[in-house]
Amino acid sequence: MYKGKSVGVVVPAYNEELLIGRVIETMPLFVDKIVIVDDHSSDQTYSIAQNYLNSDPDRIVLISHTVNQGVGGAIITGYKWCRDHDIDATAVMAGDAQMDPDDLPALLEPVINDYADYSKGNRLVSGKAWEIIPRIRYLGNAMLSLLTKIASGYWRIADSQTGYTVANLAVLKTLDLDNIYKRYGMPNDMLVKLNIFNFRVCDVQIKPVYNIGEKSGIKPLRMIPKLAWKLASFFLHRMIQKYVIRDFHPLVFFYFSGFTLFISGLALGIYLLIYRIFLGTVAATSTIMAVFLFITGMQSLFFAMWFDMDYNRSLNVDINDILETTPPIHKTAKGKK
Repeated sequence: MYKGKSVGVVVPAYNEELLIGRVIETMPLFVDKIVIVDDHSSDQTYSIAQNYLNSDPDRIVLISHTVNQGVGGAIITGYKWCRDHDIDATAVMAGDAQMDPDDLPALLEPVINDYADYSKGNRLVSGKAWEIIPRIRYLGNAMLSLLTKIASGYWRIADSQTGYTVANLAVLKTLDLDNIYKRYGMPNDMLVKLNIFNFRVCDVQIKPVYNIGEKSGIKPLRMIPKLAWKLASFFLHRMIQKYVIRDFHPLVFFYFSGFTLFISGLALGIYLLIYRIFLGTVAATSTIMAVFLFITGMQSLFFAMWFDMDYNRSLNVDINDILETTPPIHKTAKGKK
């Protein structure tokens, strides 16, 4: 229990035989349930987790997938268990020990105290993040965070790809968990779904943890274009659900006209540039039209973003404005601070 509230931690694990034991052993004692979801591992992850379950059956829950569903699918399975057992606050800590258990109280504070419905870690604000996080991953994460701000409507969040989060029971009971994207874009889709239902979200600074023996199968250069496309579909889904079906806001017209004019102006400008280089002169009126379309489209997009930012202002919780979080000293399962 944490301040009178039950706490569950979902641990998605796929081929984490080297580090899953470390995750379990360093779990803070106030965590009531450790829900380990083995995502059809091909190594000894399940057997190692089973040994821990045998030694602590009241605290540890072990679920095994018969088919690999991706990290998002494993998290959703754990979410369902915590939802069905009425856990007040459900955190997610990966099975590769990249999430410092000492940061968990800070993530719990805004949710337990009802300042936010969902808190997420932010590694990018750390002064050491640039030195600790691999450069390609840091830059890719920063780019995806910018795109996620637009797609989700949470303009004050960053480090969109972190999986270190805490959700309250209302979130898990409200969202259709089966319809959340189950692969690498799961944290992004989660934010989009939270915004549609007007849940409050806040960032909490956490420490980046790397080079402890973890292995990542993610290829940033391959993943970014694919996820950027998924973010576009998430964005369109949010626009329709939030500003057309559930409510109405003229920003949808600004976005529609902005994208149309911007793309038209850009395409016409590129065409005129190629024509000028290879074929001959270009009429001044054509150039003016391209510039007009491009600039008008940009202005419409900026207005739409401003409307969206203003509309969701109350959902973007800055925990530093309302709460000075001083995590209490706690002990892990091995008695360490």
